[in-house]
Amino acid sequence: MPLALLALAISAFGIGTTEFVMMGLLPNVADDLGTSVPTAGYLVSAYALGVVVGAPLLTALGARIPRKRMLVLLMALFTVGNLASALAPTFGPLVAARVLAGLPHGAFFGVGSVVAARLVSQGRQARAVATMFLGLTVANIVGVPAATLLGQHLGWRATFLVVAVIGLLAMAALLALVPQVPREEQGGLGRELRALGGRQVLLGLLTAVFGFAGVFAVYSYLASISTRVTGFSETSVPVVLALFGTGMTLGALVAGPLTDRALRPTLYGSLAALAAVLVLFDLTAHVKWAALVTVVLLGAVGFMTTTPLQMLVMHKARHAPTLAAASNHSAFNLANAGGAWLGGAAIAAGWGWTSPTLVGAALAAVGLAIAVTAGALDRDSGSRVVAGAHLEHVPQHQDA
Repeated sequence: MPLALLALAISAFGIGTTEFVMMGLLPNVADDLGTSVPTAGYLVSAYALGVVVGAPLLTALGARIPRKRMLVLLMALFTVGNLASALAPTFGPLVAARVLAGLPHGAFFGVGSVVAARLVSQGRQARAVATMFLGLTVANIVGVPAATLLGQHLGWRATFLVVAVIGLLAMAALLALVPQVPREEQGGLGRELRALGGRQVLLGLLTAVFGFAGVFAVYSYLASISTRVTGFSETSVPVVLALFGTGMTLGALVAGPLTDRALRPTLYGSLAALAAVLVLFDLTAHVKWAALVTVVLLGAVGFMTTTPLQMLVMHKARHAPTLAAASNHSAFNLANAGGAWLGGAAIAAGWGWTSPTLVGAALAAVGLAIAVTAGALDRDSGSRVVAGAHLEHVPQHQDA
């Protein structure tokens, strides 16, 4: 794997840290800014809103910007957003800063996925994309716990200052390590929009919305399930979340080679496994050791869906893949918000703290049904080719 993927992974690490760390800092932010924890929870939604809006918008605006320059510009915006978060004087500006920090998220992963796939030869492209995503998963093992600890001891503002520094380091790595990646012939916004409107691309995005919502229906309430059902102390929650992140990393490592070998079967298998593990969690949540094992499995099979979904939309929009790849991250964040809302609705309805597991299983099953339907409707060779077919390789000797 080329060294340029390290620069993409560092960037993904910073993005993953700022996305998830707010969940652990909500009490600190609420106390400092004189608001309630539920109100502070809007900061999580604000970031997700930035991702959903920014992914297609910034990708469209940068349709003719060279990809390396676009990656650097997106990380610059990410850095500014986190610096603004650290300096926000009151709650309102902090909400706006979180939206700003979320804007480049989807566009970066969309452009980054295309760049990663073109840095390696055919047959290794899903592994390259999964390597970039490893930065996101490692953030959940190392970055988020460390940043949360930092925020608890030095104040939440220190956390976002450190993330801004990570953004600067990522920009330097992108400039130094990523080669120039030429755009496809006849590129541009019109071509990207036509590719995004393809039936298979839209079905892939819909699969992401429902399938990944199954993960966040449970992840959003994992801390509460751990303490209220499993019986762990609050001080053990970071360990539980780190185990989930460990599972995510294992899932990313496995998903790359499997997706290169068989894209659609990997997607079907991961969604089916996700539904099964969520049903299992409804039973194992009451036993500490079994719950911990299931949390790792949940992280693994949940994140195994991301690489095949990313490669699927990139392949189906292969002549103009950037907007489709970025929009996939809008779909993931809609899944985050929708899954959390449905899981919370089940708890509020009095169905119990483990009810989000069954809600998540139903959502994963819907995602699987959409994926299978898309496969049956597919009339080209997409279900049988390797994940990165038709995405050209960029030689590493090109001038960086």
